[in-house]
Amino acid sequence: MGQSNMLGFGNAVSLKGIAAEKYPYLVDDGGAWNVRKDVRNTFFCMGGLRYNDWLTAENGNGSGKFGPEIGIGNYLGHVIDAPVLILKSCVGNRALGWDLLPPSAVGTGAGGKSYQGDSESSNRKVKADRDGWYAGLQYDQDVGAAQNALKDLATYYPGATKFEVAGFFWWQGNAEGKGSVENYDKNLAFLFNDLKKDFNAPNAKFVCATLGEHDKSATLSQKMFTFAELPEVKGKAAVFYSKPVSSGGSGGHYGGDPDTYMKVGEGMGKLMVELLSK
Repeated sequence: MGQSNMLGFGNAVSLKGIAAEKYPYLVDDGGAWNVRKDVRNTFFCMGGLRYNDWLTAENGNGSGKFGPEIGIGNYLGHVIDAPVLILKSCVGNRALGWDLLPPSAVGTGAGGKSYQGDSESSNRKVKADRDGWYAGLQYDQDVGAAQNALKDLATYYPGATKFEVAGFFWWQGNAEGKGSVENYDKNLAFLFNDLKKDFNAPNAKFVCATLGEHDKSATLSQKMFTFAELPEVKGKAAVFYSKPVSSGGSGGHYGGDPDTYMKVGEGMGKLMVELLSK
């Protein structure tokens, strides 16, 4: 989950030119894209299905572009013996303290409010003057699409009859100006707890990534690391520091730089494997 950089703007054509040298597992000896038949790549945007096929760097999000799922999926597929489903559900320009506000969040939305006063905290009932919008709407939509996919598992992983939600990936933050940067660590904790509850995954792990242009002293970065060190979260969550591997800024989608999206994906995948191994 996340926003536009999780959705993916990495240029697959540019990646093809460097894959043999930098990411040889993405292509065969003849330079053609490899297709992993042990890793499924499924993507929902605004609740609608955009892509559902075996993982290949040729296509990450159904438009010839890709996000961190290519690095994540290949890393997990290589290390984990079980079949892997990467189930991505997100859209751009969404804030954790606003559109993606978790259901259990109290007093941590924009302006320190619970659901910004636009819905009742007990049921997110929408007020008439909001035209159907409410804080947390995007959380409900993104989570709902993923839940529905898992209810119809064989459609998204042919032949599969059971699953375990082992972990969650989160890359977001550029839109947090309309949310609550000061409460970002608290909202990440609410997010992690609510995802575990909504997917019946009490032992799942959580990996997030900082924005590529932010160093560790940036407030949003600090909030992420603070979250990962919370006593109830430590050892179950980790943060990938993206700046050393990023080109450009998140607001410009890193100029479509394939290296950025691949390295962030690999870094997030590696951290998830380390958490799962514990």
